[in-house]
Amino acid sequence: MKKLKLPLLLVSAMICVVLMAFIKADDDTIKKAAAQLDKWLDNNPQEKVYLQTDKPYYSIGDDIWFKAYVTVGPRHQLSAMSGTLNVDLIAPNDSVARSIKLPLTNGVAAGDFALSDTLQEGNYRIRAYTQWMRNYDLDYFFNKTIWIGNGVTNKVFTQTSYAYSSQNNQPLVTATIIYTDANGAPYANKEVSYRVQLNARNAAKGHGTTDSKGMLKIAFVNNMPNVQKTGRITTDIRLDGKTVTKILPITAASDKIDVQFFPESGNMVNGLPGKVAFKAVGADGLGKTVTGKIVDNNGNQISDISTQHLGMGLFMLTPDAGKTYKAQVKFEDGSEGIYNLPKALDSGYALTITQHENDIFVRISASKDLTGTTQGSVSLVAQSAGAMCYASKTRLENQVSSSKIPKSKFPNGIVQFTLFDAAGNPVNERVIFVNNPDNLKLDVSAPKQTFATREKVNLQITANDPQDKPALSLLSASVIDETKVPSNEDDETTILSTILLSSDIKGYIEKPNYYFAHNDEKTRSDLDLLMLTQGYRRFEWKNILADTYTPIVFKPEQSLTVSGTVHTSNKKPVVKGKVTLFTTAGGTFIIDTLTDDQGHFSFPNLTFKDSIRFVIQARTEKGKKDVDIDLDNTAQQAFTANPNAPDVEVNVDNKILPYLKSNKEYYQEQIRSGTGNHNIVLKEVVIREKKQNKAPNSANLNGAGNADQIITADMFENMGCPTLSQCLQGRLVGVIFQNGRAYSTRSMSSSFRGPVPMGIVLDGMQVDADFLDNLNPHDISSIEVLKSGAYLAIYGSRAGGGLLVITTKRGGEVTYQKYAPGVVTYTPKGYYRARTFYSPQYDDPKVNTALADLRSTIYWNPNIVTDKDGKSTLTYFNAGTKGIYKVIVEGIDADGHIGRKVYRYTVE
Repeated sequence: MKKLKLPLLLVSAMICVVLMAFIKADDDTIKKAAAQLDKWLDNNPQEKVYLQTDKPYYSIGDDIWFKAYVTVGPRHQLSAMSGTLNVDLIAPNDSVARSIKLPLTNGVAAGDFALSDTLQEGNYRIRAYTQWMRNYDLDYFFNKTIWIGNGVTNKVFTQTSYAYSSQNNQPLVTATIIYTDANGAPYANKEVSYRVQLNARNAAKGHGTTDSKGMLKIAFVNNMPNVQKTGRITTDIRLDGKTVTKILPITAASDKIDVQFFPESGNMVNGLPGKVAFKAVGADGLGKTVTGKIVDNNGNQISDISTQHLGMGLFMLTPDAGKTYKAQVKFEDGSEGIYNLPKALDSGYALTITQHENDIFVRISASKDLTGTTQGSVSLVAQSAGAMCYASKTRLENQVSSSKIPKSKFPNGIVQFTLFDAAGNPVNERVIFVNNPDNLKLDVSAPKQTFATREKVNLQITANDPQDKPALSLLSASVIDETKVPSNEDDETTILSTILLSSDIKGYIEKPNYYFAHNDEKTRSDLDLLMLTQGYRRFEWKNILADTYTPIVFKPEQSLTVSGTVHTSNKKPVVKGKVTLFTTAGGTFIIDTLTDDQGHFSFPNLTFKDSIRFVIQARTEKGKKDVDIDLDNTAQQAFTANPNAPDVEVNVDNKILPYLKSNKEYYQEQIRSGTGNHNIVLKEVVIREKKQNKAPNSANLNGAGNADQIITADMFENMGCPTLSQCLQGRLVGVIFQNGRAYSTRSMSSSFRGPVPMGIVLDGMQVDADFLDNLNPHDISSIEVLKSGAYLAIYGSRAGGGLLVITTKRGGEVTYQKYAPGVVTYTPKGYYRARTFYSPQYDDPKVNTALADLRSTIYWNPNIVTDKDGKSTLTYFNAGTKGIYKVIVEGIDADGHIGRKVYRYTVE
């Protein structure tokens, strides 16, 4: 693959000490490691994505506002590599609720999702990635679980709990479901049918009736207990002749707890003391509290053990040759388990690392057989995000060698230490998190701490770099009423926890922001436990040293492109053929190009909105149209299991019930005032009837649906006619069909003397009159008949005999259709145009102050830029409700320093 030489990336590598000039000629291991790292970093620049959302959770009818930051390289600088970001809102059943593309400008973008009030409540997630990121492990995509509740139309609230036992030596799961209304009144004696799915397979189904407390118990067997399972229970409860469906997540199909042990640098070695970390994880993926002891094979107790944080713990052990070790573990419910520790090696190395305030202490230990010989010559390499930060070579004359390294040599974040033996093989690995004070320093201040409702607020934001100099920064800010939207800061997904931590580590991290929301010795110790039990997996040294790289399939997507290949019916490429790209959306747009020696063509650097429809026409060099067009259509990103599945909440509505109640009042106020974009009127949950546009997506210049007659897709559903003209014969007023052409027999315009040939407009492009029967009737969305002068005038002379405006179907996985030799229509995914957050200006006399202002998101601004003094001012008005208002500011400066600041004030 051709190397990607990016100026941004080359500068970023300088954060770590440039070592090549200081490596001695005989330091072959370090020299090779440095060269291979440089090669990997050149060919595999790592992009990361973070999305700041305005709130931690939502209700149907809400808007999700977000700001995207895309960084690249070890210094986390804003990426100039990708120009397009993909963002998906994924529903609880792993289907796409919404998918958008956003143009990236200087590595940032703003977007939003409007949550329809017809959505099902549940656990959604936002996934974001660039095309380039698809070349690597999908675990490094940005993923955030979002709870979306329904306090508006929801009549049935559920409280679900799970209990575990056994039946015929198989795990038996019993779900207890309580059905109530919003006020907690039970739905007693109601019929319920249910279906249970585990890992997308049907596990059980049946019927039941709730008791006097609205309770129903559902039991099912987990016949594959060794497989970590998730799933769902779908229940249908009958209320007043209507059926209400509830989808209840199953986050665990057993109460089994797994305990794993992790010697500090990979292996225990007999005779060498070392740390052994352990982690106890339940079937739901969350850490569990355990206690116990370590015993040897003779039953002698070696050490007590207990978890320190979220199922993680640590103990010291010096294994003896000929002995094995077990952990006798007691769980919170009183049950016990026995687990074997990894077997210790008789010969090997151990790498021990501890951190102090300004220094990192490294101890290398070796078994006696490896000291004082050529085998005792080892090399230590430390890298961060592919950039080498430290390297040293040591000859172990004794069993232990110690050194001290200043923290200043390393960037803030994850650093991987690797020990190589004399043959250059990686034998030990230790990952640490270096917490240097090099984040962006953000400050938020206000002229006072207490404000009135609807009062104007001026907030001063200041951004300084780690050296306290003003920083030119790109920031985003959210102001929410924390009284309505309470949350635990430790559970948040932040720019710090994402860019510095979760984007470099595979696997689920419980309470990621805990490690950044606190700054004390316990938190640092807990973070080191996370490093010992989870670790860095961006690459493996064995693959890097062997030049085994991930194959590059997806190129960086700088802009939108329409491309493809033109060939003859026998697949021979059409060379120097003319290809035209045409659309009438937003005005006429037409460009053309020529095919190359392989018949390939490309229209790069396009910018167009989502759902636009293009017509692409190809001709040979001599103008012949008997050719085929095959478009390059990149497959959509496949679905994978939610990497943050343990964040799934079983009882979403009950978990955020206070917010849902306040949100319902806000929703009702919007309905009364006619604001917002809602489908449902809250009286008895009546669906507001909307006028249906019978010709959606039409390119009719008069406006979609403005025609003398409209034929819609449903007319063709049960028809077996072979051609479109035969399907339409006798169904269009004043139109007949002869030899596949349409003729007007009478008209509302006196200028017509029929029968007169009619023109055909296909998806905005006028095509030949005999083109009609090239269309498949089942591909038609609508046909608009234009015959009157009022509708034809806008088309001018080309509409002399009237027009048939034909619109083809959209959607599904097929984004383009071939209708005739040399012509295809194509609906690529274009850029989403982000909406602007509405913030009422109460000093404007046009604003209706009589309306209740019950907003929970008070202010959202994704486009804050600090000036040369590192300052910016936010101005907005408070809502009409009292409470504690929380301001969250996040962002990044020109040098890749990232920062987050939380500020609160009172509204009375």
